[in-house]
Amino acid sequence: MELKSELLKSIWYAFTALDVEKSGKVSKSQLKVLSHNLCTVLCIPHDPVALEEHFRDDDDGPVSSQGYMPYLNKYILDKVEEGTFVKENFDELCWTLTAKKNYHPEKNGKSIIPWQDAFRLWCLFNFLSEDKYPLVIVPDEMEYLLKKICTSMSVELNIGELDDYFAQESSPQNGLTVWQFLELMNSGRLTRGIDRDTLSMAIEEVYQEMVEDMLKQGYLWKKGQLRRNWTERWFTLRPSVLAYYVSEDRKEKKGCILLDKNCCVEVLPDKDGKRCMFCVKTPNKTYEMSASDTKQRQEWTSAIQTAIRLQAEGKKSLHRDLKLKRREQREQRERRKAAKEEELQRLKALQEEKERKLQELELLKEAQRQAEALLQQDEQRRRAQHEEMQRALEIQLREAEQARATMQVEMALKEAEADRQRKRIQELEDMQQRLEDALNQERKARQDEETFRYDQARLLAEEEEKLKQLMLMKEEQEEYILKTQREKQELKQEMETKTRALEEAQRQLEEVRVNRQRVDMDVMAAQRKLRQASTNVKHWNVQMNRLMHPIGPGDKKSPSIGSFRVPMQKDPGLKLRQKSQENESESKENIVREVARRFSQASEEVMDTN
Repeated sequence: MELKSELLKSIWYAFTALDVEKSGKVSKSQLKVLSHNLCTVLCIPHDPVALEEHFRDDDDGPVSSQGYMPYLNKYILDKVEEGTFVKENFDELCWTLTAKKNYHPEKNGKSIIPWQDAFRLWCLFNFLSEDKYPLVIVPDEMEYLLKKICTSMSVELNIGELDDYFAQESSPQNGLTVWQFLELMNSGRLTRGIDRDTLSMAIEEVYQEMVEDMLKQGYLWKKGQLRRNWTERWFTLRPSVLAYYVSEDRKEKKGCILLDKNCCVEVLPDKDGKRCMFCVKTPNKTYEMSASDTKQRQEWTSAIQTAIRLQAEGKKSLHRDLKLKRREQREQRERRKAAKEEELQRLKALQEEKERKLQELELLKEAQRQAEALLQQDEQRRRAQHEEMQRALEIQLREAEQARATMQVEMALKEAEADRQRKRIQELEDMQQRLEDALNQERKARQDEETFRYDQARLLAEEEEKLKQLMLMKEEQEEYILKTQREKQELKQEMETKTRALEEAQRQLEEVRVNRQRVDMDVMAAQRKLRQASTNVKHWNVQMNRLMHPIGPGDKKSPSIGSFRVPMQKDPGLKLRQKSQENESESKENIVREVARRFSQASEEVMDTN
């Protein structure tokens, strides 16, 4: 899977290079040539029938990358076997196609990087680039590559120039393309003062180390297996094999040592005139070697141990493993950064929530203060209403006493008037005038009685209304007492005082009712006396009518001597007056009884409620 991914990166450059119009599609004839060349460099048997079938001429238009991928996967990439082809030749094919179109180092008059070194940098870029298209290299990986090159030249990377370059780029966080990377290398900003040959050797060394998986290479003395003589050889170490050649051009290979998890490397003491010795032990043989100095021996033993460790872990490339570890570290940093930002956002949200809750708390406190102020105002208002009600009750009591006194005076006057009428009736000459005065006084008394009854009914209605208000106030006070008992225990004493005041008011109301009943009894007695006076008036009217009737001729005289009889004469007006007086008396009695009944019923309801 890793090999297929690396091959796809190079093929992507070749495909995009053939896309001249940058439409995402390539003509079928060009794809046929590209497929044939890929099969050639990858050492895959070419299948012209499948090629012609996939790119037959009856199809319409060019082919996109998505249309080319099924053929590429099925007939090319799925048949690739690692070790059967030279990857450098494959990369050179793809590099040649893409460099002709995109790589022009002479356009700015600068060409520090030779063509071959540009190819190797392109391969290094593909190796370190992200597995996303279009291919880019992140700043961390580019800095790692440049540090490797500078380490090979024994110089220090100019981080300031690199940071300035990143700052000038529009989106350095997303990464740089390979052409931006090659333009940076050709600009000389990072290689100022470095010889081209030194730079070329450093690029080749890094290329061999990272792309060709060359862990270590150099001259070592090797002891022969048969003749046991010492010969100087050029050794190259890869994760799976330690090969040795006659010279560093690697044209004549003399042998190789296969490495696996069962191998090991040990340091040997000096002997046979050789120093800095070590050996590589395999399950079948032991190979003795000698380095030029202790540092070289340490580097070779460490490199061989690394190769054995990679084999034991089932890994084929050290730098692929390091690249994955660096990518994981970047992802962890990104996750930590995202988590930190998320934590900061969460803390900010918590802070905002805390501030909001503090504001709400302040609002609640302010509302509580306002509620307490309103409660105090309500309490003051209720207290004022209670005091006003008490004053109203006292005024009503005083008015009732005054009405009672007025009624007694009126009754006394009526009794005196009745006495005067009885005395005046004895005098016949003044009977008519006295009777008219009596009638006027009676009419006035009736009007006063009606006025008094109206006032009494109004007082009764006001008393009922006050009673209802009193009951409502009592219910409100009870609710208020229950509420304030839960909220403030301190008001209990004050509410008890109000309750006692209410009971005192009820007692006073009861006294008013008793006084009212006493007044009603007095009214009834006055009415009885009034009816008796009316009866006497009617009797004297009859007597007066008899006395004032003239005696006509032929009238019968009274058998009694010295007396006369008033002639019986029908008087329709007198009968109507008598009838109206009787009706008025009955209506008065009915009204008084109804008022007394309603007053008694209201008093009983008040007593039952209390």
